Order: sequence, then C-alpha cells, then structure tokens
Amino acid sequence: MKANSLSSKGLSLSQASSISNLCNQRCVEINAKLSNINNCEKSVRIDGVSHVISKGNKLPSDVVELILNKAALHACQAFLMENIKAKDSMLKDLKRQVADISSVNFPERPKVYSPLLQMLTEVGEEWGWEKLSIAETNEFIEAEAKAAHVGQFIHDNSILSNLRKSLPLIPAIEWMEIETGKKSPVNINVHHTSEQLMKIHEELAKIHREAEQRVNYFKAKVKNLVTLENSRIAKINSDLQNEAAKINNDANAAYETAYKAATENLRSIQAEFEKTRQENIKVVAAKRIEVDPRFQKTVDTLLSELPDSDSTI
Repeated sequence: MKANSLSSKGLSLSQASSISNLCNQRCVEINAKLSNINNCEKSVRIDGVSHVISKGNKLPSDVVELILNKAALHACQAFLMENIKAKDSMLKDLKRQVADISSVNFPERPKVYSPLLQMLTEVGEEWGWEKLSIAETNEFIEAEAKAAHVGQFIHDNSILSNLRKSLPLIPAIEWMEIETGKKSPVNINVHHTSEQLMKIHEELAKIHREAEQRVNYFKAKVKNLVTLENSRIAKINSDLQNEAAKINNDANAAYETAYKAATENLRSIQAEFEKTRQENIKVVAAKRIEVDPRFQKTVDTLLSELPDSDSTI
C-alpha cells in the first residue's frame, strides 16, 4: 500500500468528503469562467445599427490566480480522495483477513482394524478323523466292518433271524404228490436246534455289541476332538476380536482427544485473531486525515464554509 497521511488527528472522513465536493464545485466555477475566453468581439453595422455577432470575452485580470487556485483545489481533492480510498482499502483488507490456522493439525480418522484375516475357520469331522493314529484308523475300519456284517447276519429279516423263526414251524412230515392221486411222504431231517441257533445268535450278538461299542467310541472321540478344537478356535477368534475392539477403541479415543484439542486450538486462534482484527478495525476506523501543510490553506478556507464545521484539525 502506498504511503498515506492517515493519523490519529486531522479531518474526519465526513469533513474530507465534504471538502472534496467543495473542491469540485469551485473547479466547475473556475472552468465556467475560463471556458468562453476569446481574442475578439465581432459585430456588423446594418442600416446604421451595430449588431454583435460574437461577444468578446477577454482573459480576467486574475487568470493566473484562478489557474493556480484550480490546481490547488484539484491537488487538495486528489489528496483527500487518496486518503479516503486508503482508509477504505485498509478497512476492507482487515475485513477480508482470515486467521492463519496452518499450525492447527486435525488428526486423520483412524482406519478400522479388522482381525478377519487372522481368524481361524471351524473344523469338521473330517479333521477329527485325520487326527486318529494309523492303528486307531485301522481298528475303526475293522470294527465298523465287523459291526455291519455281523449285524447284517443277526438282525431282523437276516439269515439267522429267519432260521430261528422258521425252525419251530417245520412239520414232522410233509407229503408230495409224485403220481397223480398218490402222495408220498417227504422225510424231513432237521439239522439245527433252537439251542444251537440261540447260541450262535448270542455269540454273534456279543461280537456285534463289542464291535459297535468300538465304532461308537471312535465316532465319539472324533466328535470330542472336533468340539475341543472348535472351542479352541472360538477362544482364539474371540481373543482376536476383543483385541481388535480394544485397538479400535483406543484409536478412536486418541482420535477424539486429538480432534478435540485441535478444535479448541482452532477456536482459540480464531478468537485471538478476531479480537486483534476488531481492535485493528477500531484503530483504522478512528483514523483521520492529517492535512499536509501544502494543502492546509485550501482546507482551512473550505472547512470554514461547512455548516457547524469543527475547524480543529
């Protein structure tokens, strides 16, 4: 900004504006006096009567004083307008100013930490069977086959079951018609007894129970292994989730604290800036135009013409 004559003393902007208007009016009056100057008057006589064609208007005796006065008025007006604009510009600059908040660092919102990639997947029964030893696997295969095929032989509608059911129903004798109208006896030789079949059934039933018990033992063992493993996995996953929740909660808490601090810092900077800015605006608004001695005479002359004018400047 160019140098100016704004000070704590001098003309108010209202006085300066009024004097500037008077300067302009005086210059208009001087221009009016000088605008019609010419070097001669022209006239013509017709029938003994003189008629003026163009009126003569010679230079006034105080032309030099008028020109210098006009220059002084324009200079004074330019001086006043320059300082009026300077004050207006200073006020506008102050009102446009914004606080420097480059020192305020707002934190970035933390990314959500997820443990999904570290979490384990539950296992199925296939995993449990894979945990059996070779001997256990082979024993299960043997026991399963024994339970299946022994059971197949002794259960309802099986071979042994049907033998036991049909044995008491065998007749002592049967007749067969070999020749028409003549029946011949059929000899029936029973080679099993109910006791024999019962004994075989009991023996096989015992073998079946023992085999089935081993089959159920291994099935239960596999289920227990799977249950324990999934319980272990669930614990690990739960710990990972709890850890992730703590990490996220701690990160969010730190973020909120930092954000709050940054917000308070921002408000403090803005409040301090606004306080200083308003003080500066107040100072600039109170500034007056300190008249340069070279314009003092013109200002004093015009200031005295203003109504209720304060001549103290």
